[in-house]
Amino acid sequence: QVQLVESGGGLVQPGGSLRLSCAPSGIIFGNYHMGWYRQAPGKQREWVATITSGGNTNVVDSVKGRFTISRDNAKNTVYLQMNSLKPEDTAVYYCRAFTIGNGYWGQGTQVTVSS
Repeated sequence: QVQLVESGGGLVQPGGSLRLSCAPSGIIFGNYHMGWYRQAPGKQREWVATITSGGNTNVVDSVKGRFTISRDNAKNTVYLQMNSLKPEDTAVYYCRAFTIGNGYWGQGTQVTVSS
């Protein structure tokens, strides 16, 4: 059974930082591309960042220069380092593991940016 468990969310003040983690089980982690998505209240889920199985990364323009995605294949973990957080970054953040023909979602972790 495949499970993706996110952690690291919470309440942070504007300008602060958080690091999200996602540790999948039940898959061969190194074979999967990993992504982070987010869904704000009343909005559709949007893509935030991707790191391929080979380590290539990409992030959405709205977080460029502030968010960094990385992976540690030895720990079967993907990270999202979020700096200079803004209130508009408030959302539930979801981890996704995917490859051709397969995709799995985590249950999400809440990030709230507020003073």
